[in-house]
Amino acid sequence: MGVTLNAGLPDTAATEMQKSSEQSPCIPAGHGELILVVDDDDAIREITSSILDTHGYRVITASNGAEAIALYEQNRDKIKVVLMDMIMPVMDGARSVQVLRKGYPAIRIIVVSGLIKEDKLAQVIDHVQAFLPKPYTVEKLLTVVHKVIGANSTVETEV
Repeated sequence: MGVTLNAGLPDTAATEMQKSSEQSPCIPAGHGELILVVDDDDAIREITSSILDTHGYRVITASNGAEAIALYEQNRDKIKVVLMDMIMPVMDGARSVQVLRKGYPAIRIIVVSGLIKEDKLAQVIDHVQAFLPKPYTVEKLLTVVHKVIGANSTVETEV
């Protein structure tokens, strides 16, 4: 599937992306699992949430790491995966991953970035289940989320 998630898409493009993703039978669907989506970009957060919701997941969102930590603490028994952008204001992804991993060693985290430097990625790569580079396709997002929910350890890392 060639649909790619990009920030700043007009509403029609987001709708077309969702329609296209709904037509592919090989995309894994969720079963009501709760996903915490953390991204400072409103458009990416909204589109990602909509895609996950459309494919059977429940979603809560945060716009920075500090907000994500607070939401995780309130919902830690329900959240199955945290989808964490690496570059954000207030508290970036690397620091957020470190704090969450220290307090909750069993947490499942997928880090997401389009502009991450290798040294920043190296700080967290051993503490997350997967790295998802931006832009990513609907199929790739759903496949990685599905694998991380079902996996016992690291799923995959792409650079």
